[in-house]
Amino acid sequence: MQIEIWGDFACPFCYIGTKRLQQAIERFPEDLNITTTHKSFELDPDAPPYSGKNMHDLLAEKYNMTASQAKQANEQIGEQAKAIGLDFVFDTMKPGNTFLAHRLSKYAASVNKETAYVESVLYHYFTLSKDIGNADTLMAITKELGFHQDEVAQIINNEEYYAADVRKDEAEARSLGITGVPFFVINHKYAISGAQPVETFMQAIEKIAETEKETKKSFEMEPGSFCEGDSCK
Repeated sequence: MQIEIWGDFACPFCYIGTKRLQQAIERFPEDLNITTTHKSFELDPDAPPYSGKNMHDLLAEKYNMTASQAKQANEQIGEQAKAIGLDFVFDTMKPGNTFLAHRLSKYAASVNKETAYVESVLYHYFTLSKDIGNADTLMAITKELGFHQDEVAQIINNEEYYAADVRKDEAEARSLGITGVPFFVINHKYAISGAQPVETFMQAIEKIAETEKETKKSFEMEPGSFCEGDSCK
């Protein structure tokens, strides 16, 4: 079973949804042979580099709310993360542009380290409050993962490297009608929208496995929490 995951590194529900999916997969027997692939999706392709403003301030400005209201909204998302073992530190998070991080994810896939890279970048952003739009930050992350540093430097210094791969994912997302992430496509024909609960992922995987084996029919489900543009729902 092949699961494609569309997401952005700045999307909290992408981290939560991917983690829940992983926890669901871990409960299935190995003979089901589930593999995952990460697809690029920029929530805000025009986002500037990290400006020094924290996540609460940016949220308050964009949606005309108080800093206290923004912080409360982020804390609610943080509680969802904590329930599955993740630690979101919104107070010191450094929001910015994610295109470079996406380009390097395509390189990571080419050297069979995509999952490790994606998980590390998400952890550095949401938990360690690192600026993942910064070249030095990404060099450090890839060094920890054992990436060839000369090759990483070449990719960072040439904006054309792997840019087409990122744009291809985003074009595919548009063709599929994907407007919010996370978005999961199983075996190229079954869609799951949003950060579903672990149990829902398990039910979906089980039902799809049975469907593929027997009836070959699709099914529908309600969307879960997701991010669209600059808004998370």
